[in-house]
Amino acid sequence: MPTLTLRERQPGDLPILHRWLHAETDPEWKRWDAPYFHAARCPSPLSLADYTERAQAEPPSPHRRVIALDGMCIGMVTRWEEAPAGGGWWDLGVLIYDPAHWGGGLGTRALGLWTDATFRETEAHVLTLTTWGGNERMVRAAARVGYRECGRVPEARA
Repeated sequence: MPTLTLRERQPGDLPILHRWLHAETDPEWKRWDAPYFHAARCPSPLSLADYTERAQAEPPSPHRRVIALDGMCIGMVTRWEEAPAGGGWWDLGVLIYDPAHWGGGLGTRALGLWTDATFRETEAHVLTLTTWGGNERMVRAAARVGYRECGRVPEARA
């Protein structure tokens, strides 16, 4: 079984991240990652040089990690603290870019690792994962890790 880890971004990850975030014209992951947000945004894509310069200027964040499969970047996990700060509620995100890596349990494994890391590294006592109802793979992955559905907002987005 391939080794799946969560780690800080490394310089060698930047071309892969650039490809999936800026170079692909219509990546499949955007159709599943809150597609209503991506439709509203049309930023001009950054060149690899500009992306690399911006990424290297950002300090590493303890709330963002690369999902690495046998050392190679295949996605990202993120977390952000819900208001009020210090309240112990964190919302998590998991994104695997290449559809070739979907459907084999990697997202579930990454979510489990990120859930454990968040409890270890923060004062979290509540973790949530927000997704849209059409992302059935993410809903199933969350359930496998132990998350329970706590609400749906019908017609929240047009």
